[in-house]
Amino acid sequence: MIGMGAVVYFAYHTVEGDRGVLAYVRMKNEILEAELQLAKVSTERQALEHRVLLLRPDHLDPDMLEERARIMLNMGRDDEVVVFGGGQGH
Repeated sequence: MIGMGAVVYFAYHTVEGDRGVLAYVRMKNEILEAELQLAKVSTERQALEHRVLLLRPDHLDPDMLEERARIMLNMGRDDEVVVFGGGQGH
């Protein structure tokens, strides 16, 4: 009877314990979610780094400079139509 109790005890903790099968599955899911979040953030970072590169003095892109100046100064030309959007990334 004691042996059967020990087997049941260890079998239960193999499945439900802190390092059991269910904990392993939960941890794998958390790792997968973290990797997906990392991929998303890495993509956003690359896009921002590209935009920053276009504003550097040695690689200055005239279109990017004009865009940033218009946004910062809240100005436009008389012949332009302004379409308000949700901002970057929306």
